[in-house]
Amino acid sequence: MTARTLASIVLVLCLPAALRGQNVEAEDIEARFAGHYELVSFESFRANGDVVDMQYVGRIMYDGHGNMSAIGMPKNLPERARQSDENVQAGFAYWGTVSFDVPNGIVIHHVQGSPTRGSWPGVDNVRHFRFTDDGLLKLSIKNEEGRTTSTLTWRRIPGPAGRMPS
Repeated sequence: MTARTLASIVLVLCLPAALRGQNVEAEDIEARFAGHYELVSFESFRANGDVVDMQYVGRIMYDGHGNMSAIGMPKNLPERARQSDENVQAGFAYWGTVSFDVPNGIVIHHVQGSPTRGSWPGVDNVRHFRFTDDGLLKLSIKNEEGRTTSTLTWRRIPGPAGRMPS
Protein backbone atom coordinates (compact mmCIF):
# COMPACT_ATOMS: atom_id res chain seq x y z
CA MET A 1 0.00 0.00 0.00
CA THR A 2 1.44 3.35 -1.04
CA ALA A 3 1.50 6.41 1.19
CA ARG A 4 -0.92 8.14 -1.23
CA THR A 5 -3.41 5.25 -1.00
CA LEU A 6 -3.18 5.25 2.79
CA ALA A 7 -3.66 9.03 2.89
CA SER A 8 -6.74 8.71 0.64
CA ILE A 9 -8.22 6.06 2.93
CA VAL A 10 -7.65 8.20 6.02
CA LEU A 11 -9.09 11.24 4.23
CA VAL A 12 -12.27 9.40 3.23
CA LEU A 13 -12.75 7.98 6.75
CA CYS A 14 -12.49 11.50 8.17
CA LEU A 15 -14.94 13.10 5.73
CA PRO A 16 -18.27 14.52 6.80
CA ALA A 17 -21.07 11.95 6.51
CA ALA A 18 -22.40 13.56 3.31
CA LEU A 19 -19.13 12.82 1.52
CA ARG A 20 -18.38 9.34 2.89
CA GLY A 21 -18.57 6.49 0.44
CA GLN A 22 -17.20 8.69 -2.30
CA ASN A 23 -13.59 8.63 -3.50
CA VAL A 24 -12.91 12.18 -2.46
CA GLU A 25 -9.62 14.02 -2.21
CA ALA A 26 -9.00 17.72 -1.67
CA GLU A 27 -8.53 18.21 -5.41
CA ASP A 28 -11.89 16.51 -6.06
CA ILE A 29 -13.65 18.88 -3.69
CA GLU A 30 -11.97 21.92 -5.24
CA ALA A 31 -13.06 20.74 -8.69
CA ARG A 32 -16.60 20.10 -7.45
CA PHE A 33 -16.82 23.66 -6.09
CA ALA A 34 -15.66 25.26 -9.35
CA GLY A 35 -18.49 27.14 -11.01
CA HIS A 36 -21.10 29.84 -10.60
CA TYR A 37 -24.02 29.50 -8.20
CA GLU A 38 -27.23 31.40 -7.48
CA LEU A 39 -28.57 31.85 -3.97
CA VAL A 40 -31.62 29.68 -3.31
CA SER A 41 -32.11 30.61 0.34
CA PHE A 42 -30.41 32.39 3.22
CA GLU A 43 -31.73 31.27 6.59
CA SER A 44 -30.72 32.64 9.96
CA PHE A 45 -31.15 30.46 13.05
CA ARG A 46 -31.87 32.36 16.24
CA ALA A 47 -30.73 31.06 19.63
CA ASN A 48 -34.39 30.58 20.64
CA GLY A 49 -34.91 28.16 17.73
CA ASP A 50 -36.65 30.58 15.35
CA VAL A 51 -35.70 30.31 11.69
CA VAL A 52 -35.68 33.57 9.74
CA ASP A 53 -35.74 33.66 5.93
CA MET A 54 -33.46 36.57 5.13
CA GLN A 55 -35.11 37.06 1.70
CA TYR A 56 -31.83 37.48 -0.20
CA VAL A 57 -30.70 37.02 -3.79
CA GLY A 58 -27.08 36.51 -4.70
CA ARG A 59 -24.29 34.81 -6.57
CA ILE A 60 -21.11 33.02 -5.57
CA MET A 61 -18.27 31.91 -7.83
CA TYR A 62 -15.33 29.56 -7.37
CA ASP A 63 -12.95 29.59 -10.34
CA GLY A 64 -11.13 26.31 -9.76
CA HIS A 65 -7.82 28.17 -9.38
CA GLY A 66 -8.16 29.09 -5.72
CA ASN A 67 -10.26 32.25 -6.12
CA MET A 68 -13.82 33.11 -5.14
CA SER A 69 -16.24 36.00 -5.03
CA ALA A 70 -19.68 36.39 -3.47
CA ILE A 71 -22.39 39.01 -3.60
CA GLY A 72 -25.85 39.13 -2.09
CA MET A 73 -28.58 41.60 -1.22
CA PRO A 74 -32.09 41.68 0.22
CA LYS A 75 -34.71 41.03 -2.46
CA ASN A 76 -36.51 44.26 -1.53
CA LEU A 77 -33.43 46.51 -1.79
CA PRO A 78 -34.39 48.07 -5.16
CA GLU A 79 -37.85 48.97 -3.83
CA ARG A 80 -36.37 50.42 -0.64
CA ALA A 81 -33.94 52.49 -2.73
CA ARG A 82 -36.78 53.84 -4.93
CA GLN A 83 -38.61 55.01 -1.81
CA SER A 84 -35.67 56.93 -0.39
CA ASP A 85 -33.57 59.94 -1.26
CA GLU A 86 -30.69 58.36 0.67
CA ASN A 87 -28.12 55.90 -0.66
CA VAL A 88 -29.74 52.67 0.55
CA GLN A 89 -27.22 49.89 1.09
CA ALA A 90 -27.45 46.35 2.41
CA GLY A 91 -26.04 42.93 1.71
CA PHE A 92 -22.58 41.51 1.25
CA ALA A 93 -19.93 41.59 -1.44
CA TYR A 94 -16.41 40.23 -1.20
CA TRP A 95 -13.68 38.38 -3.04
CA GLY A 96 -10.50 36.56 -2.21
CA THR A 97 -8.77 33.24 -2.30
CA VAL A 98 -10.17 29.97 -1.04
CA SER A 99 -8.80 26.94 0.76
CA PHE A 100 -10.36 23.74 2.02
CA ASP A 101 -10.25 21.67 5.19
CA VAL A 102 -11.89 18.65 3.55
CA PRO A 103 -11.82 16.26 6.55
CA ASN A 104 -13.85 18.79 8.56
CA GLY A 105 -16.11 19.86 5.69
CA ILE A 106 -14.85 23.44 5.76
CA VAL A 107 -14.20 25.94 2.99
CA ILE A 108 -12.33 29.09 3.99
CA HIS A 109 -12.86 32.34 2.10
CA HIS A 110 -9.70 34.42 2.65
CA VAL A 111 -11.18 37.88 2.09
CA GLN A 112 -8.99 40.25 0.10
CA GLY A 113 -11.56 42.95 -0.60
CA SER A 114 -15.09 43.97 0.32
CA PRO A 115 -16.82 47.20 -0.66
CA THR A 116 -19.66 46.45 1.80
CA ARG A 117 -17.72 45.29 4.86
CA GLY A 118 -14.65 47.42 5.47
CA SER A 119 -13.51 45.18 8.34
CA TRP A 120 -13.48 41.97 6.24
CA PRO A 121 -10.28 42.33 4.15
CA GLY A 122 -7.67 40.14 5.81
CA VAL A 123 -10.34 38.06 7.58
CA ASP A 124 -11.07 34.37 6.99
CA ASN A 125 -14.76 33.62 6.48
CA VAL A 126 -15.10 30.00 7.56
CA ARG A 127 -18.02 28.10 6.03
CA HIS A 128 -19.07 24.53 6.75
CA PHE A 129 -20.01 22.94 3.44
CA ARG A 130 -22.25 20.15 2.31
CA PHE A 131 -23.39 19.07 -1.14
CA THR A 132 -26.93 17.69 -1.08
CA ASP A 133 -28.15 14.70 -3.08
CA ASP A 134 -29.97 17.07 -5.43
CA GLY A 135 -26.78 19.02 -6.20
CA LEU A 136 -27.21 22.04 -3.95
CA LEU A 137 -24.26 23.53 -2.07
CA LYS A 138 -25.00 24.46 1.54
CA LEU A 139 -22.60 26.83 3.31
CA SER A 140 -23.22 27.20 7.04
CA ILE A 141 -21.83 29.72 9.48
CA LYS A 142 -21.24 28.61 13.06
CA ASN A 143 -20.61 30.72 16.14
CA GLU A 144 -17.79 30.16 18.65
CA GLU A 145 -19.88 27.56 20.50
CA GLY A 146 -20.33 25.57 17.28
CA ARG A 147 -24.04 26.39 16.83
CA THR A 148 -25.12 26.97 13.24
CA THR A 149 -26.29 30.57 13.03
CA SER A 150 -27.11 30.69 9.32
CA THR A 151 -27.07 28.62 6.16
CA LEU A 152 -26.84 29.84 2.60
CA THR A 153 -28.05 27.35 -0.01
CA TRP A 154 -26.65 27.69 -3.55
CA ARG A 155 -27.64 26.11 -6.89
CA ARG A 156 -25.07 25.75 -9.67
CA ILE A 157 -25.85 27.83 -12.75
CA PRO A 158 -25.31 25.83 -15.97
CA GLY A 159 -23.20 27.49 -18.64
CA PRO A 160 -24.01 27.68 -22.36
CA ALA A 161 -25.50 24.52 -23.85
CA GLY A 162 -25.80 22.98 -20.39
CA ARG A 163 -22.05 23.08 -19.72
CA MET A 164 -20.98 24.01 -16.24
CA PRO A 165 -18.87 27.19 -16.11
CA SER A 166 -15.41 26.87 -14.60
